Amino acid sequence: MVQESNGGIKMSSTNELYETMNNLWEDFQTNHRTFTEKGNKSAGGRARKAVGEVKKLVTAYRQASVTESKS
Repeated sequence: MVQESNGGIKMSSTNELYETMNNLWEDFQTNHRTFTEKGNKSAGGRARKAVGEVKKLVTAYRQASVTESKS
């Protein structure tokens, strides 16, 4: 997925979206552990941001998946 200069999101393949979501999920897990185990509040914010991005990408993934399945 590519962020366009106007703030929009350009459709990507499901493989690209999967990789991006997977990386964000790993970031979420790392930051979540740091937040819960060490009480680092900044890590909690980073965890929430990462999971919010995953949420956005899920919709894009579903749209790309439907588009690819129709091709």
